[in-house]
Amino acid sequence: MVIGIAGGTGSGKTTLTLGLKERFGDAVSILYHDNYYKRHDELPYEERCKLNYDHPDAFDTPLMVADLDALRRGETVFSPTYDYTVHNRAEETVEVRPAPVVLVEGILIFAEPALRERMDIKIFVDTDADVRILRRIMRDVKKRGRSLDSVVQQYLTTVKPMHEQFVEPSKRYADLIVPEGGKNAVAMDMIVQRVRSHLEKQN
Repeated sequence: MVIGIAGGTGSGKTTLTLGLKERFGDAVSILYHDNYYKRHDELPYEERCKLNYDHPDAFDTPLMVADLDALRRGETVFSPTYDYTVHNRAEETVEVRPAPVVLVEGILIFAEPALRERMDIKIFVDTDADVRILRRIMRDVKKRGRSLDSVVQQYLTTVKPMHEQFVEPSKRYADLIVPEGGKNAVAMDMIVQRVRSHLEKQN
């Protein structure tokens, strides 16, 4: 079973994803769309900083689709990783083993037909814009080594317009819209029950 978890930046997608992983352990594997940003070795750092990372073209989605198909066939894949401090793909990869449930997480996964059609359940995490921008600032400054000015500039020039152009319209493809993400206990319980019944059928 493939479950897509989409939503805007800072909406709570990862909280929901990790909550399911915590609950079901090895029965769940995760693919993060963020790990599939395209490599740009040909560009200097200054040019990489100017790229629009919130447009569907920023991602190597065909590679993610190929990895997802491999997991569905029961094969182990090695997902790329991304280094936000240098705006480029890192050398490290992450081993992702096949599991009865595969979670696919990312802001733009529902905007991609090739990913959408491979999902059995599509969940959109819906959170107010002011909460999302505050979470993004906290995350990018604390964990990704960014300056406050650069985060605000990026939000206004690409994150917000791309959210309105691609992320928000993709909500219509969702089977389930979850306000407040992983903190929504009622929605979380419903998703857990659905996953549990799938695993019981598998067994």
